Amino acid sequence: MIAKEELLKWQHDEEFQLKKVKDDKFSIQYIHNPSEKVQLVAVKQNGYMLQYIHNPSEKVQLEAVKQDGRSIQYIPNPSEEVQLEAIKQDAFSIKHIKNISEEVQLAAVKQNGMSIQYIHNPSEEVCLEAVKQDGRAIQYIYNPSEKVQLSAVKQNGYSIQFIPNPSENIQLEVVKQDGLLIRYIHNPSKKVCLEAVKQNGLSIKYINKLSEIMNLETVKHNGVLIRYINKSLKDIYLESLTEENCDEVIKYIDIEKYPDIYEKYCFMKM
Repeated sequence: MIAKEELLKWQHDEEFQLKKVKDDKFSIQYIHNPSEKVQLVAVKQNGYMLQYIHNPSEKVQLEAVKQDGRSIQYIPNPSEEVQLEAIKQDAFSIKHIKNISEEVQLAAVKQNGMSIQYIHNPSEEVCLEAVKQDGRAIQYIYNPSEKVQLSAVKQNGYSIQFIPNPSENIQLEVVKQDGLLIRYIHNPSKKVCLEAVKQNGLSIKYINKLSEIMNLETVKHNGVLIRYINKSLKDIYLESLTEENCDEVIKYIDIEKYPDIYEKYCFMKM
């Protein structure tokens, strides 16, 4: 049984209430009509304490979302200032906001591009800012424009795996960054393949139809990569053999078929 004196303190003694809330933030839920001062002490410890406060002032709301942006879910109609503070603390707080202005949307995606997944029908500007912050955000954009796609792959080449039918221009941008990313491109053009092997000879592993030019570019990059080339082309073998790698490359060459290449190898070792 709680004594009458203690009950009166819970109800009317601000100093008593402050001490209780400082000791245990959850005490706020047992205080009827706490003062703004008491409310602030509670939400500064944990923004989620806002759920126990009836009709909090804007000042209390701001302190709550500064501590934890997600606490905005307990505010029925937050002002844009409160929304922006919540987003600043946690971009994903946007999922708890209805009727989001473009300014708030931009604030969210500039902080974390992936938050665009919670924005319905974002504008081109919002989409661009999202992929500039994180190219992977393009996976949440319906029918992105070429400009958005290009910005996405420039920020992160791996974003191409989220683009169903990228243009050759987009593909080229990706393989120029990292030739190995060609593995995410379905049926790449010869131009794209060539750029890929120029950037990284190992990308030849992901190319089905190899031209002689691609083979040459591959062995120029690294002669040892001849192991991934099926065609027995003499000029490719000659190109792949250098003083630096000849001991390794010669293992992959049929020296009975190409004795003159073996002679070149022996000359290098003299």
